[in-house]
Amino acid sequence: MSDEEKQTPSYDEKIHQPETAPYGLPAQTAVVKSEEEKRLVRKLDMRILPITCLLYLFAYLDRSNLGNARLQGLPQETLGGDPTGKLFDWVNSAFFFSYIICQIPATVVSKLFPPSYWMAGAAMGWAICSTLMASAFNFGGLMSARIGLGAFEAAFGPAIPLYFSFFYTRTEMGLRMAYWFGFAAVAGAFGGLIAFGVQHVQGSVENWRLLFIIEGIPAFLLGVVTLFLLPNRPESTNFFNDREREVALDRMNRSTSGDVGAVINKKHITAALLDWRIYTGGVIYFGVNCALASISAFLPTIIKTFGYTNALAQLLTVPPYAVAAIVLCLTSYTSDRLQNRGIATAGACFVGAIGYLLLLVVPNNVHVRYFAVFCICSGTYTAIGVIIAWYAHNLGSETKKATGIPMFMAIGQCGSILGSHIYPATDGPRYIPGFAISCGLEAFATICSLVLWISYKRENARRDKLHGKADPDARVDTSELADKAPGFRYIP
Repeated sequence: MSDEEKQTPSYDEKIHQPETAPYGLPAQTAVVKSEEEKRLVRKLDMRILPITCLLYLFAYLDRSNLGNARLQGLPQETLGGDPTGKLFDWVNSAFFFSYIICQIPATVVSKLFPPSYWMAGAAMGWAICSTLMASAFNFGGLMSARIGLGAFEAAFGPAIPLYFSFFYTRTEMGLRMAYWFGFAAVAGAFGGLIAFGVQHVQGSVENWRLLFIIEGIPAFLLGVVTLFLLPNRPESTNFFNDREREVALDRMNRSTSGDVGAVINKKHITAALLDWRIYTGGVIYFGVNCALASISAFLPTIIKTFGYTNALAQLLTVPPYAVAAIVLCLTSYTSDRLQNRGIATAGACFVGAIGYLLLLVVPNNVHVRYFAVFCICSGTYTAIGVIIAWYAHNLGSETKKATGIPMFMAIGQCGSILGSHIYPATDGPRYIPGFAISCGLEAFATICSLVLWISYKRENARRDKLHGKADPDARVDTSELADKAPGFRYIP
């Protein structure tokens, strides 16, 4: 080795040399990135984030446009008027039944396929189902389309945190998940604008049918783009050159030893099924998803009770969603820097609970009630975005992630079914039972978030005492014990 080579630090030395942590953090939580790694992250961001964020935008548009279609005549033309609102509730919740059933098997099986093929197939499938909703003429037709929509979206949503963990480290994951999930809020705002425009179309096709067509077809086209442009796993994608692949694999194995290729570890599936923390996450997710489902389906209806016209109610859904996206990104950025997800999740759930409480106790002040909608949207969307990032790097192995992430999501989506049925038309305009249930669930989610945070902190302290302080960037063999490995440390 020449003198010059001896003096030049290797890639690993550049990454792991002990330097002062940014943002005042303890040195052991910082990762010092080389310029080479920074360039790679920028390259990943420029390719992965636009595709996955746009996919989620259209997925959420196709999932939530039912609430906009309700104000455009859908119940009158396909559900016989639906005076009680119960048929609409069942059409809305049909999505979540298939979504819940398919999440775990779909995410585990997704490890056996190239991500580009898997994501593209899911997108084209739900796009077809969403577009076909425009051709429905009765309750059965709408139910069939919604069930198919849920099945295909179940193959996409829970697989994204797993997919991101192939490329992003635990200090980068929160903000990237925020960008991705933030597009659900963007979809809410964008959907309100589209619905407002469609509301004024005078044509031979009913407005609600036109809405499904406009929001369904672009998802299919994006699915085709995904097939050719979305990078596959770091060890197999042609998106990297040899040096970039080496750096990407080092990052992939930072703090854990990642699986390689299409591998499923059956022991880690069992470990996920027996992990109480995953079920606790499911309880938190249940509470916030009850709120999320009701926001998606009933926010235009709720805002209409403030005394606005149908068209203006559609338009007034835009600002709360826009603010929610900003709050989500800021909170996730902070949680990345502090490497603390529990307090962020608890705070977001608490803000959502306050919003519902305001709707309950302030029946006549429109300005306060509209402010409460901002609290609900910001708190709910932020909590969901942060908790997904929380579990993406707290389960130790890819197989446990592929099982555990859809597990807590499936439990949480049961809350979506509840949220679809707690706002019957007969409870309007106050909707007291629905607001009270959502308020209580978000408050309980706040408590569970704090319990989980304390649990992770205590377990990290116990392992530090038994095994000494762990290097957060060192490779830990999680092939046998997943997150139970002695060298593994949780993000509290």
